[in-house]
Amino acid sequence: MTANEELGVLIKETQAVLHQRMDEVLRPLGLTVPQYACLQALHDTPGITGSELARRVFVSRQSTNIVLQGLEKRGLITRSDDPGPRRERATVLTAPAVALLDDARSRVSSVANRMTGDLTRADTARLHALLTACRDALLT
Repeated sequence: MTANEELGVLIKETQAVLHQRMDEVLRPLGLTVPQYACLQALHDTPGITGSELARRVFVSRQSTNIVLQGLEKRGLITRSDDPGPRRERATVLTAPAVALLDDARSRVSSVANRMTGDLTRADTARLHALLTACRDALLT
């Protein structure tokens, strides 16, 4: 295996462990990682389209709709009955969702801090720049 291939495997392993640790801290809140990502995206980007939401949650549009249905059943989101200009229904967080999201963000932040705890600020900034460059190279 080449050094670049090993790096790709390491990135994937890191992502898998990060997902597992996030799942561990979110589970007591009754949230999955995709549900958390969905709530966060809806909070941070009001009016987000379904396609963009699916990209941010890293699941298909069909799976995003299933996540939204579950959040709606829990009373964490409301969706309008009338589709908007793009035939999409507006989705809004409820007050309980905002409170739950605050707790969830704190828990996820502790995981991220644990992941980067041994890095200096300069290391973290450099890692961010390098991973951004890697991602962007794959997007072109």
